[in-house]
Order: sequence, then structure tokens, then C-alpha cells
Amino acid sequence: MARNLLKRFIPTPAAIKNTPGLHFLGDLLHDPNLFHLNRHSVSVAMFWGLFVALLPIPGQMPVAAAAALIFRCNLPLSVALTWITNPVTMPFFFFITYQMGRLILQTDPINITTPELSWDWLANEFGHLWKPLLAGSVITGLLFGALGYGVMQLYWRWHVNNNWKKRKKMRAQKAGQAL
Repeated sequence: MARNLLKRFIPTPAAIKNTPGLHFLGDLLHDPNLFHLNRHSVSVAMFWGLFVALLPIPGQMPVAAAAALIFRCNLPLSVALTWITNPVTMPFFFFITYQMGRLILQTDPINITTPELSWDWLANEFGHLWKPLLAGSVITGLLFGALGYGVMQLYWRWHVNNNWKKRKKMRAQKAGQAL
């Protein structure tokens, strides 16, 4: 089942609760919904993990953990999904989100032909870069988060229905053998 697959990769609730760096959260980690593996908690964790992963912010993992605490979804999965944008894949994802934001805001691309080491140049180039990057990141994050939510809902539903069909077939075979 999908639950068994996820259990292999997600740390246990006891391991997370006993982490010394997380003791400041107190009783917040004792909410059982943060560690349940059901269709709702996993789907919502997929949304928040993918959404936060595509935001160009430092500290994506704490933001995803805060979203998991607020929306009471699977905490480990939400935090783990932020590693989709790791140091290797981050330039690719942020280039795509910048281009998406540039198309939406209809801005001209920045032209970095002669970089200078001055605050004025950096402020000017960053001013042209952050608006399309942020707009594209939010829109792409919402799009991929919603896509992840929907795909997980459909996959979970398909998997449960498939298991029911297998059980029904096995019961029919056992009933036929008993006669």
C-alpha cells in the first residue's frame, strides 16, 4: 500500500519528538495528525512541501514545517519535499520560475553583460530580478502544489480501489474452492 511505501522513508514520530533541537516546540509535536499517513494528511503535505520548495526563500524546511503544524498535515513529508530544490536543482527551478514570472508580468529580460562590483549595480539588477522571480515562484508553487495534491488524492484512491478489487477476487476464489 502507499502507506507502507511512505513508512519506509519517513522517520518515526518518536525519533522526531526526541530530537533535541525540536524541544522548543513543546506539545505541538504531540499532535497525532502530524504523523498520520492517510489520504488527506499526505495530500496536504504534498501541496505545502511542493509550494514551499519553489519559493526563493532561505530556510524552506522551517517554513514547510510551520505550514504542516498550522494545517495539521504530515510533517516529515512536507519537510522532505522541500529538498526537491536542492543546491543542484535550484538554478534550474528558479530560472524556470523567473521566466514564468517574466511572462506573466510582461517584463523585459535582464541583461547582465557587464557585471560590476558596486552596490548600485547590484541593487538595480536585483530590483529587475526579484519581482518576476517571486511572482513566477508563487504561481508555479501553487500550480505544482495543487498538481501534487490532486495526483496524490487520485493515486491514493486508485490504490485503495485496486486493493479492494484484489480482495474481492481472492474472496470469490476462496468461495469457489470451498464448494
